[in-house]
Amino acid sequence: MGPSEVFFTDMHSTSSLNLLKKLEKLMMAAGFEKIDFNRKMTAIKVHFGEPGNLAYLRPNFAAQVVSMIRGKGGKPYLTDCNTLYSGERRNAPDHLDAAFSNGYNILSAGCHVIIGDGVKGTDYREIEVNLDYTRTAMIGTAIADADIIITLNHFKGHEQTGFGGALKNLGMGCASIGGKLFLHSGNQPVIDLKNCTGCNMCVSSCAHDAVHMSEDGKAQIDNERCTGCGQCVAVCQFDAARVRWSADGDILSKKIAEYACAVVKGKPALHVNFIMDVSPDCDCWGHNDMPLVEDIGIAASTDPLALDKACADMVMEAPAARHLRYKDNDLRGEDKFRIAHGNTDWNIGLLHGEKIKLGSLSYKLIKI
Repeated sequence: MGPSEVFFTDMHSTSSLNLLKKLEKLMMAAGFEKIDFNRKMTAIKVHFGEPGNLAYLRPNFAAQVVSMIRGKGGKPYLTDCNTLYSGERRNAPDHLDAAFSNGYNILSAGCHVIIGDGVKGTDYREIEVNLDYTRTAMIGTAIADADIIITLNHFKGHEQTGFGGALKNLGMGCASIGGKLFLHSGNQPVIDLKNCTGCNMCVSSCAHDAVHMSEDGKAQIDNERCTGCGQCVAVCQFDAARVRWSADGDILSKKIAEYACAVVKGKPALHVNFIMDVSPDCDCWGHNDMPLVEDIGIAASTDPLALDKACADMVMEAPAARHLRYKDNDLRGEDKFRIAHGNTDWNIGLLHGEKIKLGSLSYKLIKI
């Protein structure tokens, strides 16, 4: 089996070929035209950005992709799953508010926004993969039920996985609340008793009879029964049911690769990485630091591993932007992501992805 093809276009544009037209040309070359979209439900997975963060992808790019899909008879919708942490995207109403405030709505993007795992993050499908860490993955229903997966990925740094690109947008971004709990920890949730109001929501929503009320009216979890599904974390409105953040970065990265396998299992998929505004941290923060490198371009491939590897290589070879984390050094050929987050190794997830046959780290870069 030969190297995977990764298609790339730089940021230069002209009056006759702007960035949106270049994106369309790039995606067509990368395999878009080979996908049968006719009457197919097409999930466009994108991170809508935490309000206050301005490094997220402009909705104009999504609108271009929506137009392309509609042109081939497809039924596109924008989607993302709720977050595990307490923020402005933890439930569907707040998540939709955040998406709309950042420009992702039917007027600007040309299609509806559907939160992948429902109102409280409890709407998911279990997809069997039987891999090293994951037997079944809990994937948001709106994504699991899609016929086709298109990912639009802001390529940037990440505090736990080194960088975030196609692999993380698939594996972490498509997981339900319970799925994210599994990814981030190997343990059951815990109850913070001082926050528990005794509302009984966690008890009534637990499908495994693992949560009960104590004599003093506080929730308690029976670890013998608890499966770690995360329902109690999702439904708790008082931040009492909490995650035990215990999975280390290497295991997290491997689990993300396995969840990515579940998302694309048996489906046509195409992935696009935007190597611009390469902030050192994730778009989940309500702020963004200055970029690590200047804008490089846009890359696309049907292979998420080859795509991420090619983009990481391009960031490594690019000169560093003037940034305090670099102490004004050029750092051509150096791993900027490792410098930004010294305890991370982004190779771990990619290597595991190749092991489980999600894709290949061998690639051929084709410039468009």
